[in-house]
Amino acid sequence: MNNNTQGEDHQPKKESLDSRFNQTLRNVQGLLKGRSIPGKVLLTRRLELFDNSGIQHQSPSYQRSYSQNDAARSNDADKYMEGGVRNTNNSDSNATVNKLRSSASNIETSAREVKSVMGARSTDSARVLKFTKELSGQMIVVERLRELAWSGVPPYMRPDVWRLLLGYAPPNSDRREGVLRRKRLEYLDCVAQFYDIPDTERSDDEINMLRQIAVDCPRTVPDVAFFQQAQVQKSLERILYTWAIRHPASGYVQGINDLVTPFLVVFLSEYLDGSIDSWSISELSSANISNIEADCYWCLSQLLDGMQDHYTFAQPGIQRLVFKLKELVRRIDEPVSRHVEDQGLEFLQFAFRWFNCLLIREIPFHLVTRLWDTYLAEGDALPDFLVYIFASFLLTWSETLQKLDFQELVMFLQHLPTHNWTYQELEMVLSRAYMWHSMFNNSPSHLAS
Repeated sequence: MNNNTQGEDHQPKKESLDSRFNQTLRNVQGLLKGRSIPGKVLLTRRLELFDNSGIQHQSPSYQRSYSQNDAARSNDADKYMEGGVRNTNNSDSNATVNKLRSSASNIETSAREVKSVMGARSTDSARVLKFTKELSGQMIVVERLRELAWSGVPPYMRPDVWRLLLGYAPPNSDRREGVLRRKRLEYLDCVAQFYDIPDTERSDDEINMLRQIAVDCPRTVPDVAFFQQAQVQKSLERILYTWAIRHPASGYVQGINDLVTPFLVVFLSEYLDGSIDSWSISELSSANISNIEADCYWCLSQLLDGMQDHYTFAQPGIQRLVFKLKELVRRIDEPVSRHVEDQGLEFLQFAFRWFNCLLIREIPFHLVTRLWDTYLAEGDALPDFLVYIFASFLLTWSETLQKLDFQELVMFLQHLPTHNWTYQELEMVLSRAYMWHSMFNNSPSHLAS
């Protein structure tokens, strides 16, 4: 009788787990169909790859348009679908994992049948047309723009899109020019009031803060020569000091200097052509430099307004997210979680920097603006979604991590092997994060100990 009761109690849990995984599989299948979910693949013509019975053969008259951003290594897909939720002591989880492995194999087979055409996903003509349509209206629907931006923004549209996503530029096109002009003048007034003054008019705390900023600016993105230009560092210094003075609850915190760099590069791209390696800010007029700085200042303000407690005393917001990351990794990949714990490594020791600098120091800089397309598209939900992105990022090296002792773990996580990453690896991280978010975010107890 007890066995029957336990079986009945266990059945809803099993059905719930199966239902969750089935939904995730449908998401992945939808990804290959080009449905409207992040990490998607654009179809040049409609093609039904899946039905209830499994994979269908691809018609030779239909062609997928893959991009460098969307292409995913099939062996990684297999590995992470298999490792979607690991629990070595649970037979139901094993059965579910087997189901995932089978479906992942089908997806991999389908992907092999489709020859990839490498190119920038965000510049596919169909997507460019969608962005153009959204941006050309008198009143922009920001939520539709968020859906488009999640999967990447065409580089030349990025400045306008980012201003709109952050709420710096108003969605009403009739008001936009006037608002931007007023905000840029306001920034100039702040610089004149707070920065362009002698040290004799500053408090001791303000002098120390300015000195710390001046020390940190040359250390910002040291592997990109552009940021070593003295005039670029002076712009960073002005933006950071002005922001810190106007946000006394946090002031300047090391790491915020990194957060300015994506904005600086994106808004400079409106004035400078070619590769960042060939840029020289000295080519710009002082008026243009002031406008760029103002846009960076206001966008940084809008971004950090949504995560204020990340940079206040003791940075409680980051500590809270690091705890959530630890619990999510335990839920998704229990062997990695257990190994890290057995080695005595705390998540704060490596993940604090990830949340503090939003991965800017962990991936090649040329990938950062693509990552930030997704960040800004998330809007107010970004802090919680960061947990899923960083879990996906960490578990990229699941098998490797389990082979390392404490000292090796510390060294590996401080110098992650991402220097050869392309958009392909980044899109894999984002797609996994999206799937896990779909699976777990609406489950109240998914992070319960």
